Amino acid sequence: MDFDATTTIGLVAAVLTTAAFLPQVIKTWRTRKTRDISLGMFLVLCLGICLWLVYGLLRGDLPLILANAVTLALAGTILVFKLKYK
Repeated sequence: MDFDATTTIGLVAAVLTTAAFLPQVIKTWRTRKTRDISLGMFLVLCLGICLWLVYGLLRGDLPLILANAVTLALAGTILVFKLKYK
């Protein structure tokens, strides 16, 4: 895979949007409080991320694959916390 400017921009965007989930994961892990987190929103979000991951895999698009694999892990963690710490 060639790392041209487009791929570099995609990777930087992937890192930034994926990192946005870290504060919520850390806060939820520490506090064990999920009352203000929408279960419906995280269910739909995780489904959408799964589909983006499949799309990235089918296209062989590294930024999509990496971003959505990590984002799914983080958003999935929040979803598990939401289900566990009702």
